[in-house]
Amino acid sequence: QENPYLFTYRNSNYSSSLETSNSKETSQERSYGTYIPCFDRGPSDTVPVSVHHLKPADIRVIAALGDSLTVSNGAASKPHDVLDVLTQYRGVSWSVGGNENISTVTTLANILREFNPSLIGYSIGTGKETTDNAALNQAVAGDCAEDVPAQVRRLVDRMKNDTRINLQTDWKLITLFIGGNDLCKFCNNPVHYSPENYTYNLQIALDILHREVPRAFVNLVTVLSIASLRELHASNNTCPKLLMRILCPCVINPEDNSNEFKKLIYFNRRYQERTRQLVESGRYDTADDFTVVMQPFLTNVNVPKTQEGLPDSSYFAPDCFHFSQKSHSQAARALWNNMLEPLGEKTHDQQIEDEIVLKCPSEAEPFLRTYKNSNYTYPNQTSNYGSQLLCEDKSPSSPPATSVHSLKPADVKITAALGDSLTAGTGIASDNLLDLGTEYRGLSWSIGGDASLENVTTLPNIFREFNVMIVGYSTGTGSENDSNAFLNQAVPGAQAEHLPAQARNLLRLMKTDPRIDFSADWKLITVHIGSNDLCNYCKDPDHYSAVNFIRRIQETLDILHKQVNAVPKALVSLVEVIDLFPLRQLFVDTKVQCPTYMADYLCSCILTGEENSPNLTMVREATRAYQLGIQRLVASGRYDTQENFTVIVQPFVQNIKVPLLQ
Repeated sequence: QENPYLFTYRNSNYSSSLETSNSKETSQERSYGTYIPCFDRGPSDTVPVSVHHLKPADIRVIAALGDSLTVSNGAASKPHDVLDVLTQYRGVSWSVGGNENISTVTTLANILREFNPSLIGYSIGTGKETTDNAALNQAVAGDCAEDVPAQVRRLVDRMKNDTRINLQTDWKLITLFIGGNDLCKFCNNPVHYSPENYTYNLQIALDILHREVPRAFVNLVTVLSIASLRELHASNNTCPKLLMRILCPCVINPEDNSNEFKKLIYFNRRYQERTRQLVESGRYDTADDFTVVMQPFLTNVNVPKTQEGLPDSSYFAPDCFHFSQKSHSQAARALWNNMLEPLGEKTHDQQIEDEIVLKCPSEAEPFLRTYKNSNYTYPNQTSNYGSQLLCEDKSPSSPPATSVHSLKPADVKITAALGDSLTAGTGIASDNLLDLGTEYRGLSWSIGGDASLENVTTLPNIFREFNVMIVGYSTGTGSENDSNAFLNQAVPGAQAEHLPAQARNLLRLMKTDPRIDFSADWKLITVHIGSNDLCNYCKDPDHYSAVNFIRRIQETLDILHKQVNAVPKALVSLVEVIDLFPLRQLFVDTKVQCPTYMADYLCSCILTGEENSPNLTMVREATRAYQLGIQRLVASGRYDTQENFTVIVQPFVQNIKVPLLQ
């Protein structure tokens, strides 16, 4: 057992408050008030019916959901009083606290009370979520995203049972901020705390609000960049380092640049990205009296620094993890400003130590900003090519798989691909011929990793539903030499003769990338080639003969398989040569608006010529010879000499058909 003892100051690695710190830290300020420079503080002339025409003074009810950062654990604790961090100072909570007034305590609620003194729902004093003091601050210390739906249920019940609140007519502002505890625990159970599960739980909570709470403006604050907190526990200060290693091991314990640290950064970013995708799906914009707005001011936040450039612990509670009242004040100011910033122009990197001057609604822009009154179109409101995975068993093998013949989807840690323009993603998202040269690698069927399976169906996005830590997939656009291509080494225009070079490049990348344990990680490599060979077959039948084609495929597979250059623990999916002849229909049928003048440029040996011409007959025979040759090569058993390597022919494109309109 790592920590078998009752904790004392010494075995907690705790520095006494009487000890002089080597770093000069900003002293705790005693007043946390704010000047509000706004002149127009009045409500709308009539109670608005649209959330897109909501002025600050129209807000009648304020509420909050979340974890200890909204509970405000330790926010008003005295320096070094670690035990007092257990106290829940809800009255100074940045998003919903209502202690005193704006001249001494800066919170979002106290700012709004300057616009509407009749505001209700804010929390005061201290206590748990069950106390009267908590009011509509239903955040719970230690909660994760999976706990938020229960918080929502309690919040809705409180609003329904509060005689001061008219649930149907009163405008409500609800702030949700969650995710820190998920990230603190993710390394112990990456599947349970996956970005997919995180946003799924957010969705359940928001769905309840959307369904049951009319007239609501929901602030969804993105989870902060939590890795920066490591700086506090790496420096020579009075922070109780051992305590935080126990409370938040997945953030504090990993070594810099370790795989565990990189996983933390990845999970953190994916939490943020998937939160954005959920909001931008438009799921919560189906009624005119309800919306969810992502407030991103903490997305790229860094640990506040002193003038000497050292972490400033005065912004934190004595445990150096929770916010002090100083940070709560700054977070309230930043959130208020985010709410008044139009979508597309919101602050993503508010630095807590900077001076934050409150913004004001103007005569031209008097409303809390939504996508509609910002004239903003969500990028995700385009064609959705996502899928739903209904598999119940997403677990890896236990014990870990040692045979490629006992490999579960969740065992795969590395994905890679070789091929031509179909794998490089040429023109996938193009809407004009000028963009046809763009390689949309993140959308590639066999190796793309853009967005998630909910929006983009690719093989890696399917595998990420089983193992969120899978790596190797490509993202965005660019060539095979760009870093975001990663293990997508496909090259537009490539023929079978170019495939061995791609395989060698792939081997080099896998052996040198620190994210990959070359010997231990199971790899899925998808190989698809042959279209360009067939498109040029009629020009040089000898060069593009089936014998030469199969010889080059064999050379490629031998590079991956042979003992001297072997790729251990690999399943190679060799996708059969596609039959291109059905594509002729797109260029022959006059009702189809394909650029027929490009047929000769794209694939003259197949897309041009009479239906029964000698050239077409020759290429048809070559297509079948390519396919049969691949099947025979793999069936020979040449690549089944080791328990941890195999090649499988995947024939799904053998007899492809062009989709027809109804």
